[in-house]
Amino acid sequence: MSIWTYDLLLPAVASADRISLDEGQTPLVRSRRIGPSVGLNNLYFKYEGSNPTGSYKDRFTALAVSLLGVNGKKAAIGVSSGNAGAALAAYCAAVDIPCFVAILEKASTGKLRQMQAYGATLLRIRGFGFDPVVTGEVMEGLGSLAVEMQAAQEISAFKYCPLAMEAVQTISYELAEQLGQRLDHVFSPTAGGGLSLAVARGFGHMESSPAIHCVQPTGNNTIAGPLREGKKRAQTSEGATKISALQIANVIDGDEAIAACRASGGTGYLVSDAEIYSAQARMAREEGIFSEPAGAIGLAGVLDARAREEIESDAVVVVLVTGTGFKDDVAIDRLVDGKSCPLVEDMEAFRRACLTWNAGCH
Repeated sequence: MSIWTYDLLLPAVASADRISLDEGQTPLVRSRRIGPSVGLNNLYFKYEGSNPTGSYKDRFTALAVSLLGVNGKKAAIGVSSGNAGAALAAYCAAVDIPCFVAILEKASTGKLRQMQAYGATLLRIRGFGFDPVVTGEVMEGLGSLAVEMQAAQEISAFKYCPLAMEAVQTISYELAEQLGQRLDHVFSPTAGGGLSLAVARGFGHMESSPAIHCVQPTGNNTIAGPLREGKKRAQTSEGATKISALQIANVIDGDEAIAACRASGGTGYLVSDAEIYSAQARMAREEGIFSEPAGAIGLAGVLDARAREEIESDAVVVVLVTGTGFKDDVAIDRLVDGKSCPLVEDMEAFRRACLTWNAGCH
């Protein structure tokens, strides 16, 4: 199973040229505790962390690298805060193609190590991600550099790679199959807007669409605020959030995302970094789903929407959990801060400790 299950809905690629690491077909997990705790009877998590490199970016990259071969390119060059670069590095490694990635200045160390493990060449750029001018220069300059290198430019945005981004629409196709006829709301983490736009366009192939909501940190309000305020255009931001995967200070796919999400009946939600970290911890400790902070922002948006009384208790709601937390060392350290693993002398000491802890739970 892979994105190629939906080959008739994707750009044409001959079977021999299709690259896959069995991405897609990710699980849809029903909330056992968080949903009921806020009066939501049908809350689900679409867990993209189960993809080969741990994020939804594998969908994009499977098609992007397949098209790279079709177009005769001998190398790939991209930008990333971590997930897109890891995906690009892995798929390039699978077909023995050199991979070069321009990295956001504040990308997490764990994600950089994952890219390096696959053999990618990485360089961080000062100011990239939170400075709109620098970010714009990098995004626009990558195209000319790719021409110089006779490489393919691989950026997970419709503005730069519209054909490859069609693979992200497979999330919508899977949700339609997994839930059948009823789906009311999808809460999407939003950086440059490509994911939200892809999901909206995916449902555009069907008879009806759920409301697609864009959720962003207050420190990177490029799309969510303008969407809620009724504006037609996205705006640049200072990129003040600490959520690295959502530090995209420029518009990119923002205008199109606003139009598509508004047409679906969706709106925008702005949440604080603290709310995102809280949602991440709740998913881990109440649902058993360990997401990176960026992947937990959708849940923070749902909790905000519920507090505003903007979604009904019987609505069918899906949170897009875009990536695993296991490759984000900073996220792991934050969640386990203050916890220790003491060394005990024997099984009897272990027994006494467990009985003491157990008594404190009741």
